[in-house]
Amino acid sequence: MTKKVLDVGNCGPDFGAISRFLTTNFDCQVDQAHGLEDTQAKLRAGDYALVLINRKLDQDYSDGIEILKQLKSDDDLKSVPVMLITNLPEHQEAATAAGAERGFGKLEFEKAETVERLTTILG
Repeated sequence: MTKKVLDVGNCGPDFGAISRFLTTNFDCQVDQAHGLEDTQAKLRAGDYALVLINRKLDQDYSDGIEILKQLKSDDDLKSVPVMLITNLPEHQEAATAAGAERGFGKLEFEKAETVERLTTILG
């Protein structure tokens, strides 16, 4: 069964790279959102297995962890797994402290542990 992933805050080229990476390794469909409002609307309208949030949102360069915190404080959405996309360990640690699963960076697509981490959710 195809699982749905919502990618939040990535520019077109990065969205394309993330989509290719995910669809090459998993049976999934990747949708795109850009900020809190469209992220919440898509999550409420669809059955998503995973949300990926860029550390810095492409639309205004605000901090993606703020969207993570909003999702985790929403009773209807807090059960959806969320990962932060960043190569910086300190930001991964802040995201997991805020309720995220351990994410990955854009330089980690080829690493076996990235695929293993995603397999627990996207199977």
